[in-house]
Amino acid sequence: MGHIITDLKENFKRGNIYIQLIYINGGVFILTSLLLVFLRLFNRSGANILLYAEMPASLPNFMYQPWSIFTYMFMHADFLHILFNMLWLYWFGQLFLYFFSAKHLRGLYILGGIFGAAIYMLSFNLFPFFSDSIEHSYMLGASASVLAIVVATAYREPEYQVRLLLFGSIRLKYIALFMILSDLLFITSENAGGHIAHLGGALAGLWFAASLKKGHDVTAWINKILDWLISLFVGNALKTRKKPKMSVHYNDNMRNKDYDYNAQKKAQNDEVDRILDKLKKSGYESLTTEEKKSLFDASKR
Repeated sequence: MGHIITDLKENFKRGNIYIQLIYINGGVFILTSLLLVFLRLFNRSGANILLYAEMPASLPNFMYQPWSIFTYMFMHADFLHILFNMLWLYWFGQLFLYFFSAKHLRGLYILGGIFGAAIYMLSFNLFPFFSDSIEHSYMLGASASVLAIVVATAYREPEYQVRLLLFGSIRLKYIALFMILSDLLFITSENAGGHIAHLGGALAGLWFAASLKKGHDVTAWINKILDWLISLFVGNALKTRKKPKMSVHYNDNMRNKDYDYNAQKKAQNDEVDRILDKLKKSGYESLTTEEKKSLFDASKR
């Protein structure tokens, strides 16, 4: 058992950001499922307990659990629910990293979830259609976060083609458009809250990609908070370890190595820019194996 946990930790550390998000979602799903099974053995229901991690439509209910605007986007109702969300995250997470950075994906996942929750709550409190169900409506799932990633990728490279089973090659803009239109058509269905949240996530993805094109990163504040939290926990862990005192002296050889490193770094960045230009003009299939590998390695940095 110890070896399995160690392997999972190593895979998590080595994985791309979308792999890490899949691990987190999967871990939360397993833990909550085990909790429900355990409580059921004692004829207890855990549904009311899990509601504290789900996003309520009612504003007064939300005031009692404000953390749910974050936790709900890592919760899932059943196996099929998490399976399809994680498959979409896996497929489009890879594409997203061809055009944006890992921090962008991390920040947009959170931003898409926040937008989805906000539009969901706003709609349920604004439209009379939902007045009878608002008090008992709760939402969970990563769909809004995932759709933000899909729409941002489609906005960045609308003509990029992906091959779908039974449908052949389809441009990203048509995939995103289909998903948005289908959500609009079903906002009065049984799963109205989910479809409305999807639209909020799509809006977040559009805002992110359009703003970044103008040089403004709307996920920067989220990443600053996440970096601070990570450094806080990591810093506390490192305090328990004693570090030997060390002095560093620079000489001419070390300075030359710095110059060589900077020159190599610039060459790598120029090569990535060239590959991205080729990708934009001719598509992913036009890249050589070496170019694909260089692009994949660059996405992990």
